[in-house]
Amino acid sequence: MSTVAAEFGALYGAAPDGVWAAPGRVNLIGEYTDFNEGLVLPLALPHTAVAAVSRRDDGVLRLHSADVDGGVVQLDVATLEPPAAAASGASGHGWAAYPAGVVWALRAAGHPVTGADIHLASTVPSGAGLSSSAALEVVTALALNDLFGLGLSRPELALLAQRAENAFVGVPCGVMDQMASACATEGHALYLDTRDLSYRQVPFDLAARGLCLLVVDTRVKHALGDGAYAERRAGCEAGARALGVRALRDVSAAHLSDSLARLGDETIRRYVRHVVSDDARVERVIALLDAGDPHAVGALLTEGHVSLRDDLRVSCPELDLAVEAANAAGALGARMTGGGFGGSAVVLVAADTADAVAAAVVKAFAEAGHTAPGIFPAVPSAGARRVA
Repeated sequence: MSTVAAEFGALYGAAPDGVWAAPGRVNLIGEYTDFNEGLVLPLALPHTAVAAVSRRDDGVLRLHSADVDGGVVQLDVATLEPPAAAASGASGHGWAAYPAGVVWALRAAGHPVTGADIHLASTVPSGAGLSSSAALEVVTALALNDLFGLGLSRPELALLAQRAENAFVGVPCGVMDQMASACATEGHALYLDTRDLSYRQVPFDLAARGLCLLVVDTRVKHALGDGAYAERRAGCEAGARALGVRALRDVSAAHLSDSLARLGDETIRRYVRHVVSDDARVERVIALLDAGDPHAVGALLTEGHVSLRDDLRVSCPELDLAVEAANAAGALGARMTGGGFGGSAVVLVAADTADAVAAAVVKAFAEAGHTAPGIFPAVPSAGARRVA
């Protein structure tokens, strides 16, 4: 963390007021359910976005990233308006939309944020489906909450960070990523009801059960602002309207077949089937974890991947290969995680087979002519916090 503070000093000529960190996340189960007011089960990763920040009172916002070529982006907080590129002066600095959007969201909600100097560095892989954007948003929101004494709760910060991504960046994401980054705790998965933002910290010590959760980063980059994510959200909302419910959360899994029969559009039918079945899978995984039977979770991961691949159609050849190769090598189960179209998969394995399963995935990628994947264990880690 001292490196980030030192870099801040070199950039801005003084030490920062503080340093904050917010993690990326991996989602164990419950995909595309959060914007349908459903259930999710993410956990925070040890990979974090770190921000060295000082308060300003002159209306100037200065932003710098150690991970993006380019200098300091300087903006006027009074003129921040969505869309970012057109109204905020962030054109040509796409990454700057994330922290700038948080400042805009805080001010739009009536909070007196009068400027800041911010230097950011992140170890969360970008475009890997591990919520690098949410980490940037949440670390910015937490730092400004502390520096300006706003007194906002973690869920309130997550909602403002989500608003920044929805309205300022232009990605219609749900709130899972921001809630996981803001509220997760070490050694636990976050069982989150996205309808009312109630949550429970679920103990997730796989090592004690002789298990390991691997993340396979396919290194295939996705861009969720390209319309595919938005199209699926719109389709889910159309399905809810057609069924006469507020959100797909309200469609009973027990009566799913009857509900699907009422839908005339095959694409919308597929989307509804995925969301309703994945909400049910979250509940089944929670029941298994509460019963002390995490081994049985693997089959539900693979079942979820099939649904994402065939019904939601957000997988890709590299993700499918990661899941197939891992399962063929003896994994208990695997699925893509995140928004899809690239990114990462999660693989549940017996700890003593983790290396062999990882090697099998690497071999399969090489034989298919794909870029070698990055593979690492998902260790449930702490949520956003001040570190200096």
